[in-house]
Amino acid sequence: MAKEAAAAPLDKLELYAKLVATNPNVKRKGATVPYTSLNGHMFSYLSKEGKLALRLPAGEREAFLKKYKAKLCEAYGKVQPEYVEVPDSLLASTRELKKFFDCSYEYVGSLKPKPSSR
Repeated sequence: MAKEAAAAPLDKLELYAKLVATNPNVKRKGATVPYTSLNGHMFSYLSKEGKLALRLPAGEREAFLKKYKAKLCEAYGKVQPEYVEVPDSLLASTRELKKFFDCSYEYVGSLKPKPSSR
């Protein structure tokens, strides 16, 4: 059976792949909705519309929202309170975005690991 292709626009997928590659400890997962996770906690994903969502701790999240005039992510009609929607202009700037990606990675690394379902 063929692997299902990601639904996000190709240019956004390439930018996301470039961002994920900045951290050698992280592997991209997900076929149709690409995402990253650590210890069972998702910390970034690329929506079908090509919007990057990052999970940030409270202080960083508020600073990010203010600095980039961003908003919290919304998926399936619900606001995701820990996820910020990364503006397209910032997604295109891997170097600037890397610090937030690393912050997100460190944040979920500080959370209690989720038990494995296997």
